[in-house]
Amino acid sequence: MKEAAAAGAPTVFEGAENNICSHEQISRGNAAEAIARSKYVLSHHFETPWTEHAFLEPKCATAFIDEDGDVFVYSTDQSAYQTLHECRMGLGTDQVKVQNALVGGGFGGKEDMTVQPFAALAAYLLRKPVKVKLSRAESLLVHPKRHPFVMDITMGCDENGIIQGVKAVVSSDTGGYMSLGGPVLQRACTHAAGPYAYENFEIEGTAYYTNNPPAGAFRGFGVTQTCFATESLLNMMADQVGITPWEIRYRNAIRPGGVLPNGQIVDDSTGLVETLEAVKEDYDRAWNAGIPVGIGCAMKNAGVGVGIPDTGRVKLIVEEDEKLHIFTGASCIGQGLGTVLVQMIVENTDIGEEDIVYERSNTWIAPDSGTTSGSRQTLVTGEACRRACEKVMEDRNRGLSLREMKGTVYYGEYLAKTDPLGADVPNPVSHVAYGYATQICILDPKSGKIDEIVAAHDVGKAVNPLSCEGQIEGGVVMSMGYALREKYEIDENCKPVEKYGALGLFRSHEVPRIKAIVVEQPGLNVACGAIGIGEITSIPTAPAITDAYFRYDGERRFGLPIRNTPYERHASDRQQTSDNRYASCEQNTSCEKHPHDDRQTSRERKV
Repeated sequence: MKEAAAAGAPTVFEGAENNICSHEQISRGNAAEAIARSKYVLSHHFETPWTEHAFLEPKCATAFIDEDGDVFVYSTDQSAYQTLHECRMGLGTDQVKVQNALVGGGFGGKEDMTVQPFAALAAYLLRKPVKVKLSRAESLLVHPKRHPFVMDITMGCDENGIIQGVKAVVSSDTGGYMSLGGPVLQRACTHAAGPYAYENFEIEGTAYYTNNPPAGAFRGFGVTQTCFATESLLNMMADQVGITPWEIRYRNAIRPGGVLPNGQIVDDSTGLVETLEAVKEDYDRAWNAGIPVGIGCAMKNAGVGVGIPDTGRVKLIVEEDEKLHIFTGASCIGQGLGTVLVQMIVENTDIGEEDIVYERSNTWIAPDSGTTSGSRQTLVTGEACRRACEKVMEDRNRGLSLREMKGTVYYGEYLAKTDPLGADVPNPVSHVAYGYATQICILDPKSGKIDEIVAAHDVGKAVNPLSCEGQIEGGVVMSMGYALREKYEIDENCKPVEKYGALGLFRSHEVPRIKAIVVEQPGLNVACGAIGIGEITSIPTAPAITDAYFRYDGERRFGLPIRNTPYERHASDRQQTSDNRYASCEQNTSCEKHPHDDRQTSRERKV
């Protein structure tokens, strides 16, 4: 990025003036003035690496010519309609149909097209069935990764630890192609302020084109990166003020009716305080016993937001089998959308589960319901489904049986209306809903390994509590790797060199206890009160783990994956691979004593 941003640098795209992919400037209040009058001011540099999604199923598509003469594509991706759009453009014909097969995970890595247009083109030309699948090595090489970020953040607090203002400058490397570099940067900037009640915030963000591999959507969508920096700085600020990291969050936490740094007034479904209270007993027990414990909070939007059209659509049709069939273009990528929609119908109609059929996403019957991203489907498509249920019940209340309703289409649509970024209104609605979370990491003081992670998440209404717990566990494990081991290595020729088995993914036997706490906070008036949980589960984990290791050995860490832990890999070639990445961080590193003089770190006690 530094080379790409330099004056006179060669441009990745011929004829371009510079290598800037996207630029964001967000400002509310007067951050510089607020920081200047603060009693405590901290400023640090943070870095996060490239990381790989490591979804279980590689990219695959099958295409053939169907009985209508159309190119029919079976695809495993995060939007059947996006595949339809791009295949139509590529072939120059509207005679294309797409249906989602079961998708073996995505995490953002299947938002970009890869094999689908090739399968469609080959089938179109050969008039024969064609299957195109990437090997794991090919997938690792070509699909977009999580953006690496460099971040400089300054925070000011008063004598009680109340945040007065935050300023930040962040940069991301989007590689040789845009992918979703612009939206990822935007979300990173809009959420960098954190889920706290202050209104002096300024951030400048730039995404650069480079000759590196492309980066794109990844669970957390930019917030995983900026949250690591903001939350780490807040943990340092707590020590400066002389209160616990839990207490500084409780004092600053956004509450119902409060105003976020982006100006949005939050509703009654705001449950950050409840997530803090849910982990308090475990946190206090470890803290008071001198056991290393770290903490991190997060918020994450549900729905696209910032004024971008975001519509959910569902058709409920009674078919020949006299069952109610669910048709929506929303892809189910393992998050259990089909189960959620069935449950919503059971909840909002008098039709039993045995008479409901969830159909795979397709593009000829099912209406477009947007991509499966942005933690949006449960809320946006769920509300569309609920509205369709109201129409079903109009006929049911008239006494119609499913046999008499056969062939009837009940259509539901919901527009998640929001204000554009920078809208000239006093309190813009950036997103229709936010989820909130608090996670704590408790270390074993003897081994230095993670003993337990406690993760409390506000989900509004838990439509399926077991699914929510699964999302929490999966998100935590994914970000354990992000925090402790994973780094997608690129050689001096900008070529990826990692193999799947060497990515640093956590194996099942290495995973510690994870205590998932589902916090239900009523107040959202759509989708039965449900707020998406898919992305936020991965966001506060890294700062919580990083804070725990500071409590363990007194070493501050400003880059991921963190160093000097029992989980560190490639220790023998650390000099070669890590020194450059952390050189700028180490200039700011200081070994700080714990604010309470009567406590020693576990390593000090050993010595």
